[in-house]
Amino acid sequence: MYRVETEINGRRFRLETGRVAKQAHGSVLVSYGDTMVLVTVVASEETRELDFLPLTVEYQEMYYAAGCISGGYFKRELGRPSEKEVITARLIDRPIRPLFPKKWRHETQVIATVLSLDPEIDPDILAITGASAALELSPLPFRGPIAAVRVGRVNGNLILNPTAEELRESDLNIVVAGGEEAIVMVEGMAREVPESVMEEALFFAHQGLKPLLDLQKELREKAGVPKIPFEEPPEDEALKQRVFSLAEERLTEILHTPGKQDRNRKRKELFRTVLSLLGEEAVGREAEIREYLEELEKIRMREMILTQGRRVDGRGPEEVRPISCEVSVLPRTHGSALFTRGETQVLAVTTLGSPEEEQRLDLPGEEIFKHFMLHYNFPPFCVGEVKPLRGPSRREIGHGMLAERALTPVIPGEEEFPYTIRVVSDVLESNGSSSMATVCGATLSLMDAGVPIKDMVAGVAMGLVKEGDRVVVLTDILGDEDRMGDMDFKVAGTEKGITAFQMDVKVPGITREIMARALEQARRARLFILEKMRQTLSRPREKLSVYAPRVLTVAINPEKVGQVIGPGGKTIKGIIAACGDVKIDIDDQTGLVRIYSSDLASAEKAARMIEELTQEAEVGKLYLGKVTRVTDFGAFVELFPGTVGLIHISQLDHRRVRKVTDILNEGDEVLVKVIDIDKAGRIKLSRKAALEESMREVESSPSSQEEDRERP
Repeated sequence: MYRVETEINGRRFRLETGRVAKQAHGSVLVSYGDTMVLVTVVASEETRELDFLPLTVEYQEMYYAAGCISGGYFKRELGRPSEKEVITARLIDRPIRPLFPKKWRHETQVIATVLSLDPEIDPDILAITGASAALELSPLPFRGPIAAVRVGRVNGNLILNPTAEELRESDLNIVVAGGEEAIVMVEGMAREVPESVMEEALFFAHQGLKPLLDLQKELREKAGVPKIPFEEPPEDEALKQRVFSLAEERLTEILHTPGKQDRNRKRKELFRTVLSLLGEEAVGREAEIREYLEELEKIRMREMILTQGRRVDGRGPEEVRPISCEVSVLPRTHGSALFTRGETQVLAVTTLGSPEEEQRLDLPGEEIFKHFMLHYNFPPFCVGEVKPLRGPSRREIGHGMLAERALTPVIPGEEEFPYTIRVVSDVLESNGSSSMATVCGATLSLMDAGVPIKDMVAGVAMGLVKEGDRVVVLTDILGDEDRMGDMDFKVAGTEKGITAFQMDVKVPGITREIMARALEQARRARLFILEKMRQTLSRPREKLSVYAPRVLTVAINPEKVGQVIGPGGKTIKGIIAACGDVKIDIDDQTGLVRIYSSDLASAEKAARMIEELTQEAEVGKLYLGKVTRVTDFGAFVELFPGTVGLIHISQLDHRRVRKVTDILNEGDEVLVKVIDIDKAGRIKLSRKAALEESMREVESSPSSQEEDRERP
């Protein structure tokens, strides 16, 4: 068994190998505090005839890790992964995938399993570092290591690997992965932090993760095995140059075709033309020829950007594609927006519901309730493809979570806006950055629904082309620029600052100067997009859709909650039955009653019934009550159900009353005034005071004064 460790933020970070999972090609047990993650890697001996890297990454959180049993029906893990598990698997995959050889075709699987869970320490960063360490120990040709840390900021101070308690106070929560030379991946959210703070946090993280790289190198020296000799299959230079020469002239036309589908069609035509010109030489080598064509296009596209500052759709490096915005596009939904940027288009729809409809997440060690959800769908027609419709892919879950994080800082709390909020983004067309278009469309949709968001949020995807000292940062990248460029980073935020950030870097050497330049360029683009959005809708609508549920609130004495509910829920069920389409939610601690209904009249009726049922007598107020009992010393009067007061015989009339029954009898209706409520809650009433007040009101009324003026 081999073990290495260091200290981060007052806790020991440990890597261990040789004790468990010894039949895997590489295995590491990562510990930080009481959180422990086992990461293993295995690769098949046989290669597969594929045109992509066959790498799969799985992440699973075991319920026993937190000492609990699943609240689900089946009570076991290994079902459909949770959103948290999917997001973390993507976090592991993104920084390690580019570090495999391009032509690696051995099926490879990385599995990260959370064995012990300290609720103060998220296992995700342990899993990323552990995956790199396991690959470093294995015989696989992995060009690592990389490591990951989390960065928070409390009271202006950056914190490396903050605890869950510290993150609750933090205005920044980002995961940063990197190698010795540069950052390779960033994911996270912020509470409108300035670009300068984000820049500082990224390079603070890069310095903070370097000890974890040293730790992996130390462990590899102690326990690593020799790497499999692997060389990229040699290219057929003669064929490659022949393809280049046949395609060069025709490729120029493709690079000057602005439309995505037109460009794709011309690519297919070029491919067929080259195959035809090569004749028998091309037989059985179609995949190889396609790769050479893609390589040539990448070279020429990058050269055009670096030398001419021109992009395939004719834009300059900092130019945002044409934007159009529409709201209220769907008549029966609570809020809707159609956001189009170039050839990327999303339909964002907002639905409002009661708190009972919030999402409940049963996770190891905790139960989370979400009153705001954003779901992202990427149907095949949006890119002109034919595919079966299945459940959401990992990519769809990841993009949806990125957009949700971008909007979460501006979503009102349940106290301010007592609704469950669900936004669905359907991508109708895609040519780059549909997740950032989702942020823009969702913002407009929320405002169209009347959700009082704190500020408008927009997002933009940035790219990079770097060859030596020549650098061009691209604003609002296309799909081709993402595929052929060196960096893809998405920045979302308000006018004040960043709310979400995601970055993947494909090349080393992204300097701080380049990052600062890219962040500032993204800020300018974001402000431009926000202004375009404001021209369509500048603030949330003051009224909700007529089809949205209405919420009325009634504050009652918490001691009367049981009175509203009734024995076995009889009373509240009766109110619901009498009012029809209503939902009633009662907080028995505060006495706050929320009534939800799609029909305002039904909600108002329920509110009146609850108010009548729980109303309390007020000193100085007049009531029309009913005599329930007569005694020698006075009459008991029911002011409203469950509330009875006493009129003493001395308070029955201005003149002296010999017998109560001379004035009142059981069953009579009488106007009374509450003159006192003692400490025991006993209510003292006066008919005499009520008569006096009634007389004053009559005398002061305009009609009475008019009559006085008309008298001779």
